[in-house]
Amino acid sequence: MFAERLERARKATGLSMKALADEIDLSANSIKKYEHGIAMPSSTNLLKLAKALSVRTEYFFRPTKVEISGVEYRKRANTAQKVLARINGDVLDQAERWQELLEFYPDSVKPIPEFSLPEGLLQRLDEIEQVELLAVQMRQAWDLGLNPIHDMIDTMESKGIMIITTDVETDKKFDGLAGKIDNTPVVVISTSQSGDRQRFTLAHELGHLVVHGRLSEGLDEEKVCNAFAGAFLLPAQTLIEHLGEKRRNIEPRELLMLKHEYGISMLAALYRTGQCGIITPATQKSLFMLFSKNGWRTQEPGNEYPHESTFLYKQLVYRALGEEYIGESKAAELLGMSVSSFHKERKLEALSAAIN
Repeated sequence: MFAERLERARKATGLSMKALADEIDLSANSIKKYEHGIAMPSSTNLLKLAKALSVRTEYFFRPTKVEISGVEYRKRANTAQKVLARINGDVLDQAERWQELLEFYPDSVKPIPEFSLPEGLLQRLDEIEQVELLAVQMRQAWDLGLNPIHDMIDTMESKGIMIITTDVETDKKFDGLAGKIDNTPVVVISTSQSGDRQRFTLAHELGHLVVHGRLSEGLDEEKVCNAFAGAFLLPAQTLIEHLGEKRRNIEPRELLMLKHEYGISMLAALYRTGQCGIITPATQKSLFMLFSKNGWRTQEPGNEYPHESTFLYKQLVYRALGEEYIGESKAAELLGMSVSSFHKERKLEALSAAIN
């Protein structure tokens, strides 16, 4: 257990054995022995390792081990393996803490619902255009109507999809990943991405869950899921109500307003205008060229759409504490905080000081 966790934590920080050894004044051979299970560090070196790797000592001995199956990354082809290793380490750490927390709840209590797809969805997609209907069916089944979805994370968590955010710096070369822990779908998004890109990633991964097993041979699942994401975030009927059924041209300001109302990028909104037949392919191409000329494909004008955050894990830690399933020390450990820091947060001392 210790050897495996040490190796994972080291890779998650991007350190080589020698770099880690140099940081804590040991030999690279000592680190190698630790990671191969040949030797165990002294209590002093254990503390040094924890500090160098930015983990608590409890991390090395956590009994819960989680496997995320069916992992699929949304990343650029040139994303470095070291970056992916850091992401993988961070995600597994968070997933293990999630699993450990849930194990403290009694069987009679279900802190998160079991994910299942609604009944009555379109059973087979023979052409990509049918994804519009499928997205609307999902919205209807989840009682979302055709209005903006103000919180994609909360929407998906309320249906039993586990959302994990990672702070690992990726230079915007990683959008997210998806997989499963047992039967629970897991979606990971990067905090370094803009809010609209996070939301598209979430909707895209939801698309995979929805279209799986429904596609006719020849349909590209990634393209279908991109189409689903756009239709789920900004339905065709809604887009037509905002822009009109047929337009000769679209003002970029209109796309910017859609972005901040529906949490979808200007570029994705522009794609939607073409998909919905509001503008001709020639007009869409002209607008794409305008985006390229102005550098809007990489940096859209105006303020970024705000990031989304997940509060469910922290809420469930406090719920477990309130129900006395865990004590204050375990709550602090699950949140990665010192007991003294957690005690202050629990007593709302920082908020009280701000008010006074």
